[in-house]
Amino acid sequence: MQMSTAHFRTAAISCVLFPFLFLASAHAQAVGPFKDDLFSAQRAIETGDGGDFTIIDYDEMRDINGRDSIPERRVKDRYVSLKVRRVQENQTLNLATGPIEVGRVGLDQGQAFTVIFIHGRGGDRRLGLNDISFGGNFNRLKNLAAENGGTYYTPSVRSFDEKGVADVAALVAYASAQSAGKPVVLACASMGSFICWGISRDPATVAKLSGMAILGGAPDPALFQSAAAKAKLPIWFTHGSRDSVYAAADQLAIYRKLRGAGQPIRFTLFETGSHGTPVRMSDWRALLNWLIR
Repeated sequence: MQMSTAHFRTAAISCVLFPFLFLASAHAQAVGPFKDDLFSAQRAIETGDGGDFTIIDYDEMRDINGRDSIPERRVKDRYVSLKVRRVQENQTLNLATGPIEVGRVGLDQGQAFTVIFIHGRGGDRRLGLNDISFGGNFNRLKNLAAENGGTYYTPSVRSFDEKGVADVAALVAYASAQSAGKPVVLACASMGSFICWGISRDPATVAKLSGMAILGGAPDPALFQSAAAKAKLPIWFTHGSRDSVYAAADQLAIYRKLRGAGQPIRFTLFETGSHGTPVRMSDWRALLNWLIR
C-alpha cells in the first residue's frame, strides 16, 4: 500500500513529536499518588489567575479534630504508612561548609528527584521526619519520595543567616551531584523561608534547583530582583489566611508582583488557616509535580 505525501508528512511529524509527547505525559505524573483520597481531596472555594491562585476551604473541626486521634498530636492510623522507615536514615554529611546532620528517606544516589525541607525556628531534622503529627503530612511526603525513586532530605539548620544559607546551598549541590543533575526542590517553612530567600540570591545554587515551595513563610520584598526571579524559577506559596506571624496579605503582594513580571508562580491560601496550617495541609504531590520541571 502506498502512502500519500500528506500521510507521509503526518507520520514523519508524529515520529518526531511522539517521544516529546510521551516525555511530557510522563513528566506530568513524575510523582505517583499516595493516599490522594485523604490528602488531595481539598475543596477550592475560589480560583484565579488560570488556576495558579486558589483559596482552599479549611475547617479546623474537620481537618484537625476529624483527622487526628489526639488533636494536633497524633494522626489517625489510616493516614500514614510506617513502612517507609525502612528506607529512612539519620546521616552526618561532610559538605564543603562542614558537617551537617540530615534525615534522609529514599535512595542515597541515582534518585529521580530530591526534596529538601527546611524547618522553622526551634526545629531540627526530627520535625520533617515526624510521621504522626501535622496530620501525617510529612509521612506522606516521605512515602511520595520513596515510592517514586526520589530522595527526601530534612537537615538540622543551625542558623537562619548566611551560615545557614551556605550549609543548605552545599546540601543542594550535594543532592544534585548524587542524582547526576536530576531535579531538586527546596521547601522552606515559616522562618526557614529566610534560607530560601538567601538561596534565591545565589545564581549557582538557583541553577541546581527546579523550584521552591514556601509554606507559611516570611515575605521577601526584594525577591523580584533575585537570581531566582531572573532565572524564572518556579515558586509555590502556601499560606493561612489568618496567619498571625507573617500576614497573608504581605505574601500575596509578593505573588502578585512576581506574577506580573512573568514568574511561574502559584499561591494556595487556606481560608481561616493559621501559621501552621500550610505544613499540615499543603498537597505535597501537587507541589512536587508542578515544581519538578
